Amino acid sequence: MNREAESHQLERRMESKPRIGVFGVGYFKYWSQFEGLLEDLLKKQAVFLEKLHAHQVEVVDFGLVDDAQSAYALVPKLKSADLDLIFCDMLTYATSSTFGAIIKNMEVPIVLVALQPDKAMDYSRASTYMQLYNDDICSLPEFAGVAVRLGKQVPEVIIGTLHDDPQAEALIGEYCRIAKVLHALKTARIGHIGHPIEAMLDMHTDATMLTAHFGVHVVQCEANQIVHQYVSGLNEVEVRQEEERILSFFDTPDPVSDPISEKLKPADLSVAAKASLALKKFIAREELDGLAYYYNGEDNSDTQLVMSNLIVGNSLLTSSGFPMCGESDLKTCLAMLIMDRLGIGGSFAEFHPVDFKENFVLVGHDGPHNISIAQGKPVLRSLKKYHGKPGFGAGVEFKIKEGPITMLSIGSTYEGKFKFVIAEGESVEGPIPPTGNTNTRGFFKPDVRTFLTRWVKEGPTHHFALGIGHHAGSIQKIANYLQIESVIVS
Repeated sequence: MNREAESHQLERRMESKPRIGVFGVGYFKYWSQFEGLLEDLLKKQAVFLEKLHAHQVEVVDFGLVDDAQSAYALVPKLKSADLDLIFCDMLTYATSSTFGAIIKNMEVPIVLVALQPDKAMDYSRASTYMQLYNDDICSLPEFAGVAVRLGKQVPEVIIGTLHDDPQAEALIGEYCRIAKVLHALKTARIGHIGHPIEAMLDMHTDATMLTAHFGVHVVQCEANQIVHQYVSGLNEVEVRQEEERILSFFDTPDPVSDPISEKLKPADLSVAAKASLALKKFIAREELDGLAYYYNGEDNSDTQLVMSNLIVGNSLLTSSGFPMCGESDLKTCLAMLIMDRLGIGGSFAEFHPVDFKENFVLVGHDGPHNISIAQGKPVLRSLKKYHGKPGFGAGVEFKIKEGPITMLSIGSTYEGKFKFVIAEGESVEGPIPPTGNTNTRGFFKPDVRTFLTRWVKEGPTHHFALGIGHHAGSIQKIANYLQIESVIVS
């Protein structure tokens, strides 16, 4: 596949940027005592602001707060700015009166940033001015203590140097990505078609509770909205173009060992291309940001044919930033959205057989997948049947990129609250079953038996989102900001 085609197919859908507010803090008494200090501190803040602009976020600069009056005056400005996250830039020592009113009145996550301009003071030339210029961490304990006294969580903290500090830069990037997740959740329209498979009791979800805890709006849709486009809303030219697009991205190998799989048939490719186009037209009209679906339809009907053949189209869409989840699993659709906005992919998965010889478990699923995180070129196979579901047609097969991986299951408790179950592992090299489904060799410490026992004891759903890299800490921060229970299974 040439680079031009790859770039076209993986082009992300347009997303609105998160809004991040920044205010600096200092102590008004210093300005008359140390000429030029205020100006030097504002230059420090300008450097930090410039760092944020590199992360594709909208930055709102609220200047500097240096006494209680300016802190109280800032609160309504912060509230009216519709922010997703706030950075408090610790420019020098500041009394907690510059912070108390803000953290007391804001529900938006606040991160304290203490980036010292000098890696160390030049002690042979040290002065009070130099100390104050580098006093970024001085107020952190005071601000943390006041947050606790005001009934708030202690804010997250970035400690480091303003220049040449990769660790601090990585944390800044992490919080910008977290802001993207928080923004996406509170603005997303998630489509819902049909219902979860009746027997899968762990997946049934109250849409209102999703709005209550995540902010998303669930749009209840009908299968015939897609079927109508499939039957009467397409022309031959665009169908052929979609077929070519699909073939440019997928391999179509001969069948191997699974008797229900065949080499991709032209008829199945045509159906997949038509379903993909109908799906894209539907989500554009409904202005959706994700979709969870499951719909049987009458045997041998157009509805059954279309709704069972969204796999190829929804895999392409998922890779472009539009998470789609089969079996009408709304909770896992949100887990995939979280991973996508973190920039780590997010593919639909569950546990498959364990390999006790080599100490790994296969993780994967049939249906929609995030092909942007595939190891190598993904495969299309014609399947004579979709196991456990109605219909037949094209199936997507690949494994997740080899290296670190993260899993997120969003379950719900007896009390009706949500719970994040998170884990990190490794995608290891080796063959996978040629079944037209995804499968990844997942290795988890300390061993597969112990890990699975610990995972199950946390009461997850049987589905989860699977992403690349180790990002359990970031996901747990998101859970904390949403006030949702979370656990990292180690």
